[in-house]
Amino acid sequence: MHHYLAIDQGTSGTKAIVVDDAGQVVSIAEVAVRPEYLAAGGVEQDPEALLDSVVSAGRKALAQAGVPVAAVALANQGETVLAWDRRTGEPLTPAVVWQDRRAESICGPLSEAAPMVAQRTGLVLDPYFSAPKMAWIRANMTTEGVVTTTDTWLIHRLCGAFVTDASTASRSLLLSLDSVEWDDELVGLFGLTGEALPEIVGCDQIVGSTSVFGPTIPVAGLIVDQQAALLAESCLEPGDAKCTYGTGAFLLAQLGSKPTRSQSGLTTSVAWRLRDRTSYCVDGQVYTAASAVRWAVDLGLVPAADQIDSAAAESSDGVLCVPALAGLAAPWWDSAAAASFTGMTLASGRGQLVRALLEGIAAQVAALADLVATDLAQPLTRLRVDGGLTQSAVLMQAQADLARIPVDIYPSLHATALGAAACARVALDRDLDIADAVGTWTPDHTYEPAWSADRAEEFMSQWMRAAESVRAQKETTAT
Repeated sequence: MHHYLAIDQGTSGTKAIVVDDAGQVVSIAEVAVRPEYLAAGGVEQDPEALLDSVVSAGRKALAQAGVPVAAVALANQGETVLAWDRRTGEPLTPAVVWQDRRAESICGPLSEAAPMVAQRTGLVLDPYFSAPKMAWIRANMTTEGVVTTTDTWLIHRLCGAFVTDASTASRSLLLSLDSVEWDDELVGLFGLTGEALPEIVGCDQIVGSTSVFGPTIPVAGLIVDQQAALLAESCLEPGDAKCTYGTGAFLLAQLGSKPTRSQSGLTTSVAWRLRDRTSYCVDGQVYTAASAVRWAVDLGLVPAADQIDSAAAESSDGVLCVPALAGLAAPWWDSAAAASFTGMTLASGRGQLVRALLEGIAAQVAALADLVATDLAQPLTRLRVDGGLTQSAVLMQAQADLARIPVDIYPSLHATALGAAACARVALDRDLDIADAVGTWTPDHTYEPAWSADRAEEFMSQWMRAAESVRAQKETTAT
């Protein structure tokens, strides 16, 4: 029996697990990291704190498990970037987090190139992705060193390699989706010509070895966080879909070997590259999920995040919430949008507002599910879900009601780390089938839709009008 150390380096924390061949988690260690929210849409993290969290969480998990591990795998945040000295490994800037909007100044002047960018990369020209942040760092922070996503820096600090995996590279706006190689014209578009870019490797490549956790072990199993969860939840066939409810909510659906471009404002990325074969996925993002709940807690609407269900009224009584507290992502891509509560009366209490907030998160995901179905030319038949907010029965029931499909709760809170561990297993055992590396699972609970189709459609049409109004309102005030 082999064991693997799998590390999920996220926005609000780093989680390390030790897991065996059967997918059984032997130990878990978590270390919190806190992003700093700045004026003008800035969000930053201390890179050394990220590294420290990876090392300390990994060491704690290994100490608890008390078993040797065959490899360490790393799942990463995806679009968080920094500049650093390749010779010393020292960070030269803070890490500019995926939520950071300051690279609007880079994207605005390039708007005419947006159709070309979408066709080449499968992505939307938006500050959410890595290249605008890389260009913004070069324009505003430093021209020294290299500028890369955090995974490249972390792996360099672990084992000296200068690499990024194909799934993370596909979130950069610099990758040709069809060839899975850096695109020189795109690199030039963002003013990054001459920059040293890391080697793109498969998610199942052994990229080096490290002794920072104690014994020397191979580093293998590199993948971006949302795609790692897609893999862990066995979304291996076209049309299989999952949503992760973390800081934001992320809906991904497997496309198979064809990088079909979204016709509805979603994005197409590399799901993973395993056994020298590339799988693709279509995905939609909701910027605020757990972060919206945290906002409600900070405001005093909810006593604590784990009391969200008891704080929610039985019905929102006509109150609608568009929880665009950090703008609207897919398919609107309007970072200037603001959140709204509408339909309130003197009878509306905090319980109605909390219910409306949860229904608003579910409505955004339901809207994405409908768009994914359009891109796939087939309706989704069920939705697999993971992440901390799946513990909210109110949210999950609303999700089933509004998306009008069953919602299967993944039985582990560690989908991202388990997906990375599966990549490491594939790396170390060349004869192992990918489906066998992932293993099978049974939902903890399945939420069936309770609302009628008419009721769900009426709610969604009202909610979509509310979403449009938070955009229009911003646009009119901006002019």
